Amino acid sequence: MRKELVKSIKEKEVQLEKLASYIDKSLICAELYNKVVIEKAILKKELDEINKNKLMGKVVKLFPRKTKLICDYFNN
Repeated sequence: MRKELVKSIKEKEVQLEKLASYIDKSLICAELYNKVVIEKAILKKELDEINKNKLMGKVVKLFPRKTKLICDYFNN
């Protein structure tokens, strides 16, 4: 899944490079450019979520939850 997202992001970057020179010449190209930018941002966000979930999973495993006892509430 991660490799597919990275590959898709690179494809979007190539599309953006090709469309960059036509932005000023055509309204359709400008709209297409904006659409590709949004799609790339979505893919990057998905990739960040995948990476974050792995990192958070490792952190949670390192620090086990401390169970609270009833007496812990009265110590304060």
